[in-house]
Amino acid sequence: MNGGAAAAAAAIAQAIKASGALVRIDPEGFKTLVQRSREPLVVIAEGGFFSKKFQYLMGYKGLIFFTSSKEQIGLPSSAEVVSAKTIWMPS
Repeated sequence: MNGGAAAAAAAIAQAIKASGALVRIDPEGFKTLVQRSREPLVVIAEGGFFSKKFQYLMGYKGLIFFTSSKEQIGLPSSAEVVSAKTIWMPS
């Protein structure tokens, strides 16, 4: 592995450590978790090159849940929503 690739791998590993456990779930599962939470904080980013997509993040019981959907997910009025320019997920 060359120096640049090693540095990139180290940066990705550090991002994963800093962000905690990330759990990718389907949009219906995400909606269920939001409804279970009393005062959910949901981060939303809208993007996509060829077709529009919506990305969502929410912390729940110490884990960070992520989903992506072609359509907006209906959120309860108790949800605090933060709009982000982008959401980056380590791979």
